[in-house]
Amino acid sequence: MNLRTFYRLFYKHRIKKASIFLKLYIIIVVPLKYLVNIFYFEKKVYLDSYKNNFSDLFTKNLNTLFEHFNSDKGEYFVNQYVQPAKKNKKKIDAHGYAKIYETVFKNFKEKKINILELGSFYGNAAAALYFYFDKANIYSADINPDMFKYKSNRITNFYVDSSSRNSLKNDLISKKNNFDIIIEDASHMLKDQIISLFMLFPLVNPGGYFIVEELDFPETREDMRINQTKPDLKQILQNILKNTDFNSIYINDDEKKYFLENFSSIEIKKGNFNEIAIIKKK
Repeated sequence: MNLRTFYRLFYKHRIKKASIFLKLYIIIVVPLKYLVNIFYFEKKVYLDSYKNNFSDLFTKNLNTLFEHFNSDKGEYFVNQYVQPAKKNKKKIDAHGYAKIYETVFKNFKEKKINILELGSFYGNAAAALYFYFDKANIYSADINPDMFKYKSNRITNFYVDSSSRNSLKNDLISKKNNFDIIIEDASHMLKDQIISLFMLFPLVNPGGYFIVEELDFPETREDMRINQTKPDLKQILQNILKNTDFNSIYINDDEKKYFLENFSSIEIKKGNFNEIAIIKKK
């Protein structure tokens, strides 16, 4: 993690609300805090070597793998969203998506597939998927790719800003990769969820899935919809399920038409706290 990412993660939101004196204090303290945290940064894990000592992980269920690699998609995890120096070993409740994912992923388990995760953060979920899908190529995208701590011949880590149509087009769509599973776990902002689904759905292979985590964030959290225009993605998907028309300023007619003609099913399920949309392609 570089200094810029450290600032963006832990101080950018504070400086927006700070008084002039607090802003000056933060500007001074951030480099010092970064130097302290350097000693707590986790080392890179080379999964192609790691598997030699943990080969039994290939036989584990998805929740065990999520918890082994401390992904918040499992039932419990150690809070990974605090500064590394403040991280402790106490496990807290996580999203509990593993049981939902097992039902979706089981038919792909033995196949050579491509998986894309938007919002990979440290890459803990990608590491879990590496062992669950032992033939999969995993593409991990994030606005802060320097945070990603895993290496493998089967994992590609790269930059994407899911809030930007230009970035989605230039940094992802232009690469001309197709995916059997796309997991959208990035900013969770109202606009970003919509453009990610409708711009990237053409990249999903027939019979594949596009999954949106924390679907209900724009509905339940004001900070996820500030200065953004409804309907949110949950409302859009509910309208589609009711065969009711919808309009969004964030997508164009071609994107809307393609999605409506090519989706097979939409399911909205709930984990331990939040909702998840599972969208299958024809």
